[in-house]
Amino acid sequence: MTDLTKLTLTEARDAIAKKKVSAVELTEAHLKAIEAGNGALNVYVLPTPEHALEQAKASDARIAKGDAGELEGLPLGIKDLFCTEGIRTTACSNILDDFKPRYESTVTQNLWNAGAVMLGKLNNDEFAMGSSNETSAFGPAVNPWRREGKEDKLVPGGSSGGSSAAVAANLCLAATATDTGGSIRQPAALTGTVGIKPTYGRCSRWGIVAFASSLDQAGPIARTVEDAALMLKVMAGHDPKDSTSVDAPVPDYAAALKDGVKGLRVGVPKEYRINGMSEEAAKLWDQGIEWLKTAGATIHDISLPHTKYALPAYYIIAPAEASSNLARYDGVRYGMRKPGKDLIDTYEETRSQGFGAEVKRRVLIGTYVLSAGYYDAYYLKAQKVRTLIKGDFDKAWDDVDVVLTPTTPSPAFAFGEKSGDPLQMYLEDIFTVTVNMAGLPGISVPAGLSSEGTPLGLQLIGKPFDEATLLRAAKTIEDAAGHFHVPQIWWS
Repeated sequence: MTDLTKLTLTEARDAIAKKKVSAVELTEAHLKAIEAGNGALNVYVLPTPEHALEQAKASDARIAKGDAGELEGLPLGIKDLFCTEGIRTTACSNILDDFKPRYESTVTQNLWNAGAVMLGKLNNDEFAMGSSNETSAFGPAVNPWRREGKEDKLVPGGSSGGSSAAVAANLCLAATATDTGGSIRQPAALTGTVGIKPTYGRCSRWGIVAFASSLDQAGPIARTVEDAALMLKVMAGHDPKDSTSVDAPVPDYAAALKDGVKGLRVGVPKEYRINGMSEEAAKLWDQGIEWLKTAGATIHDISLPHTKYALPAYYIIAPAEASSNLARYDGVRYGMRKPGKDLIDTYEETRSQGFGAEVKRRVLIGTYVLSAGYYDAYYLKAQKVRTLIKGDFDKAWDDVDVVLTPTTPSPAFAFGEKSGDPLQMYLEDIFTVTVNMAGLPGISVPAGLSSEGTPLGLQLIGKPFDEATLLRAAKTIEDAAGHFHVPQIWWS
């Protein structure tokens, strides 16, 4: 059999079902790959080999009894934002220190119920605040892709950079991720992987460390569209513990992939043709339009007039919610505690030493826009803009079924290239934040390579709770573009 770590999730599932490989063998192959490569890539902040092997043995026992789940014995990576019972969860921040939750997030519990195996906790930007994975307290995760002829380290995108890099480097079959303003789709685009952010409310947020509660949504990063469909079906579902979770049936996403896109109406928004977008991204966008047209879809020019206000409105709403959510980290009940001369001084010492620079920046912005005299001028106005953005999409759905755009304005960049300029970094999310602001599903699918030999992705945006159509359209692009594998394994 081929190298077990190179299998797709679907191939691995079928190999286990046909008893060509055991869950333990599959897990051991991935643990060896992590041991060999994690030092260079820094994608796992906490490998959990003993736990993984225990789960794999239990999977093999269930398989022998004919009691296999949908993801039985399949080794996954878990973003360090998902609480895992008894296993350290830090959101890649010093302030959570050695926090071991006494409960399991609903999404990860769904995965374990389906028989999946956890290889470890994956690196991410601190509290998911970042677009390059450079704000992690554990240091940045490294993109396994390199520019042709160069050896400088590239970012894997953020905040789910550990998830995207681990999947691209074959250090897990698939991974959980979260998306607040593009943190699934942008890293997927920069690493040649598939990332889907489902509709707000499709996956439970319970047990996921909060960044901005009205924007956060869990989703998978995988190597193929079919793998992403398999993961999403298991991750999604109603959860009474999350008041924003929607009680709606979860379709069999993988089964819907065979339907194709004949007759599908694809919208192309003129507002996404912005200054600063690379020529390669624009060319790939046109190529994506042609692929969908060839497959039987119809193309329609549409207007989303409030798109230009999405990024500034997002960077008011998200920090405002972050400043509220992060107020709970005070050094009193759990995590880091730096004693001061009194209670207020303890708060100040704990937070100043526990939070990183980007988190502090966003908390300060958020506190400012919520303060007396500025709430109406900033926060309230941003919420009104959010309503207008959603209204643009609601109007577009009368004429189209999905919207096609680039995922990112440019390919992966090197460490330090943008981290010194927060505005440059925030512009990485320019094509992705509208989806979160409107609560819609969005997917990034690899569609080509840049002139530097690094991946570029196309984004599809769908109607609320219509992830099935989104995945069908993404599969059409994937079939036309092919799969993109890292050309050189330099990390082990």
